[in-house]
Amino acid sequence: MSVIARQGFKYSIIGYLSFLLGTFSAIFIFPRDMEFYGKLRYILPTAEMLVPIAVFGVSYANVKFFYESSKAGKHQNVLTLSLVGVVVNFAVLLGLYFALSYAFPQLKTNKLWDMKLLIFPLVLILALSQVFNKYLSNYKRIAVSNIFENFFPKIANLGAFTLFFFIGFPEKAAYAFFFLIFLVALAGYAFYTNKLEPLKPDISLGYVRQNKFWKNFITYSFYGFLGNIGNYLTVRIDNYMIGEYIGFEQNGVYSTLYSILTLTTVPAMGLYNISAPVINKHLAENTLEELDAFHKKTSLSISFLGMLLFSCILVGFPYLTAFIKNGELLRQAEPVVWILGSAVLFDMVTGFNGHIISLSKYYRFNIVIMLFLAVMNIMLNLYFIRNTNLGIIGIAMATATSLTVYNLIKIVFNWWKFKVSPLSIEMIYAVIVCSLAVSVAILLPDADASGVNLIYKPTVVLLLILLGNHYLDIFPVRQYINRGFLKSLTKFKS
Repeated sequence: MSVIARQGFKYSIIGYLSFLLGTFSAIFIFPRDMEFYGKLRYILPTAEMLVPIAVFGVSYANVKFFYESSKAGKHQNVLTLSLVGVVVNFAVLLGLYFALSYAFPQLKTNKLWDMKLLIFPLVLILALSQVFNKYLSNYKRIAVSNIFENFFPKIANLGAFTLFFFIGFPEKAAYAFFFLIFLVALAGYAFYTNKLEPLKPDISLGYVRQNKFWKNFITYSFYGFLGNIGNYLTVRIDNYMIGEYIGFEQNGVYSTLYSILTLTTVPAMGLYNISAPVINKHLAENTLEELDAFHKKTSLSISFLGMLLFSCILVGFPYLTAFIKNGELLRQAEPVVWILGSAVLFDMVTGFNGHIISLSKYYRFNIVIMLFLAVMNIMLNLYFIRNTNLGIIGIAMATATSLTVYNLIKIVFNWWKFKVSPLSIEMIYAVIVCSLAVSVAILLPDADASGVNLIYKPTVVLLLILLGNHYLDIFPVRQYINRGFLKSLTKFKS
């Protein structure tokens, strides 16, 4: 087995374990104290929103220019200067924040100010870790990085919550453990990098001054920064907005609901990374008809399975809350499941639209619409917070609207430039079948016990969808079972 295959396998195993740990904790552990969980879900996303400013895209540039600098034996020089640059950027960010806080005293009333001694050091730790993370990918080593990137945050959340809620430690002690885990991850990054190749810090400027290397490096970093900050603002802004303007308890409720909805994305886990070489090949050879067929096939596959899981969640959710501590808070926010879940599902329906754009000569367009999505999401969040009393339901509506518009733009762009689309008539059949199945299950009478309803109603949905699929032949279940799901998707001939 090649290094890439081994690393890919390990990466997938770690990813699934992290997902299971995070989902189990979010559903059965963290709801025991929604307020403290909401604080944890405020701290990390807020820090992550600020990380792109400190990194400024140098992590991506360390991948882009690794081959060139390694030929000159200067890749560690570039890494060292990148780490120094991150520290300098962080110092500037910190200075600007304190300057603005003293110029506009109202900023000191925000929760970010109250938690600044934890959040800002965490920003620096995460920023340095991100540089090491991307740098290690040059050695085709992604499995260990995945442990630090995905598994450690789950341990940080679970460990801090356990110390505070189950053992009775004060909040500050729990936060110290939370921070320590990320510090250990950074040390792990450095140790593993040194193990692959002994680190030799080099802050000389001679190499980067040659042939305008620094100019190309900074230009590429800037584009990476734009894309990265757009992405982080898009996926992290909800937790910040809720924690800052609505409350930590509601932030915990929203985070729990989102964790439940991530179950629908399981079919897509790892698929986009596997599809990238296929997309790249079709774009390079200009075989766009084959790309369109592959696009439709993969999109139908993951969206059908996503619809099946989402349908089961919709009918089972009211009864699942009976087994969750503080489940009544989740039940009150049930519209979030329907609204946000529909947007997440549509995101799956659109498949790898973004990957097609990113791997093409139009990659800058992806950055533009990502920034557009971030701004739109922020504006809609502020509108619903200031002008309605919808709370986290309004946040869900804002996110769902911006995410849907974002995906529609990508669909139109890809059809305009490449004549490829993820949409097919089978998807309409799938939506109709799933909608009917959910409607029937909801109309069926409830049993006296929530546990019975939790089993029998999703089972009815599952059977009805499989029955509809059997007669309409929407999704070739037997073919995928016999070949293996991921292997079947790579057989992209129409």
